[in-house]
Amino acid sequence: MSTESRSRVGLKDMAKGVVGLASDATVMLRNAPGLALRKPTSTMTIGSLFQKKAGAHPDRPFLRFEGKSFTYGECNRRVNRYSALLADSGVVAGDVVGVLAKNKPDTVLAMLAIVKLGAVAGMLNYNQRGAVLEHSLGVLEADVIVVDPDAREALDSVPEKAVPKNVLSFDDLDAKSADLSQENPSITETLPASTKAFYIFTSGTTGMPKASVMSHFRWLTGLSGIGGMGVRLRHDDTMYACLPLYHNNALTVSLSSVLGAGACLAIGKQFSASKFWDDIILNRATAFCYIGELCRYLLAQPEKDTDRAHSVRVAVGNGMRAEIWDTFAERFGIDRIVEFYAASESNLAFINIFNVKRTVGFCPLPYKIVQYDGETGEPLRNDAGRAMEAAKGEPGLLISEINDRIPFDGYTDPKATEKKIIKDAFAEGDQWFNTGDLVRDQGFSHVAFVDRLGDTFRWKGENVATTEVEGALDADGQIGQSVVFGVEIPDTDGKAGMAAVTLKNGDKLDGSQLAKHLYDALPSYALPLFVRVVEQLEQTSTFKTMKVELRDQGYSEVGEDPLYVLAGKSDGYVEYYDGYVDDVSGAKAPRN
Repeated sequence: MSTESRSRVGLKDMAKGVVGLASDATVMLRNAPGLALRKPTSTMTIGSLFQKKAGAHPDRPFLRFEGKSFTYGECNRRVNRYSALLADSGVVAGDVVGVLAKNKPDTVLAMLAIVKLGAVAGMLNYNQRGAVLEHSLGVLEADVIVVDPDAREALDSVPEKAVPKNVLSFDDLDAKSADLSQENPSITETLPASTKAFYIFTSGTTGMPKASVMSHFRWLTGLSGIGGMGVRLRHDDTMYACLPLYHNNALTVSLSSVLGAGACLAIGKQFSASKFWDDIILNRATAFCYIGELCRYLLAQPEKDTDRAHSVRVAVGNGMRAEIWDTFAERFGIDRIVEFYAASESNLAFINIFNVKRTVGFCPLPYKIVQYDGETGEPLRNDAGRAMEAAKGEPGLLISEINDRIPFDGYTDPKATEKKIIKDAFAEGDQWFNTGDLVRDQGFSHVAFVDRLGDTFRWKGENVATTEVEGALDADGQIGQSVVFGVEIPDTDGKAGMAAVTLKNGDKLDGSQLAKHLYDALPSYALPLFVRVVEQLEQTSTFKTMKVELRDQGYSEVGEDPLYVLAGKSDGYVEYYDGYVDDVSGAKAPRN
């Protein structure tokens, strides 16, 4: 049987999936009206939903951290005090408040306090440093920032002039709000769903990080769609999230699934492959959120009793590789894998509602899979100037229609937003969002994810912008010029970073020095695993073609060029050795 035929979704798959929905019919019926009928003008928001749940069930556990639970009622009272403090600090609807924090209950409570006021929570990536974090702070233009003491080091890496004038630590939130009102802010119930809720930073396709806009309306659509129709939690469930709260997998998918059901969110400090199931058991979780790399790392662990000594029945996430799907579900006893496809800025999502294997799922919203230009990432057009759909079973560019019911919130940068919109694709005046992703039609409105286009590649569940990595490389004293691209590693998700560089003096790379510099300048997921030293790099208008050639050659066709690989933070870059690729795919390298 061919790979393509195995990846098709058949009538038997759908029939079995529909039958399997029967036990969750009540949950789905409760969420369907919100998905179909909710409008951006409605006054339901994240804050009003949360306080409604807290009012109805104040004694239910809302957050759990390291085994300790916090109820809806006590969390709502703390959130209201924080909101009062922020209001006293001058925060009003429409303002942006930065949040630079690691995974803790305080991070969720600070976010809720901000959005209850109609302000925007700018969720900063605590892995960013120096010029990159300074850029992100500049995008926010916030006068107030809430900082976790454990993330203060990141803020200290930027010039003082770039730091917002009012910095509140978690301790400040508690101490300074102790005597303030615990009542729900009056503004919360008046806010329309179209109000901006978060800025989520994404590397987009090129350049420095961009802030994508998440409105309350789109977050609530995720609640009804991914949460209510896909995950389908019950009020006595606990969703475990160890992915960073500055990303939508935790902040939107996990939290909305929890709030929609009035369930509990168990927050993991960070992902640990060796302690994952121990933390799941400690926090009494019945569900968890994943990215594909997380699943691969778990499978790489030696088998042990805790593999099935848990109560998890459902996992939700994206990036589950087809070849490990069955093995993962069987080893860890997972009844349902709710794979989905979405992006921080995207106006649609695919969800594996019907529990079909090896698919990102189903989407009821209008989309097309079209032929594309591999160089520009834009749709190919026919003689009439219209986009052309890809042949059945062939990879194509996924685009989604933009209309009043399905808006595109875009980025804070209008020019970046405009670049993602395709106009007059199939009819005069129509507009479509360019996802920049390749997918394959599987039938019954299901698709399989194939790859990403453009200069961004995905590694360890993060988008890596090549220009950001190139900037860090070029800032090292021994590097003359660099180009960066993604290369495939067998049995891994996404693409690992590889750089081709010229050296200013000679052809001997100081791998230890380069690694030290890059570890200070970049998040760990953005570090290139391979560095190829070349004599020169093309500098003409065909430079991009040279980059494509280097990417196609990868790490296996470097000729006589020296090739270095990242062994880890202490060993730095060392000469390529046989077995390195296997070490990466087996999660044994690099050793951070």
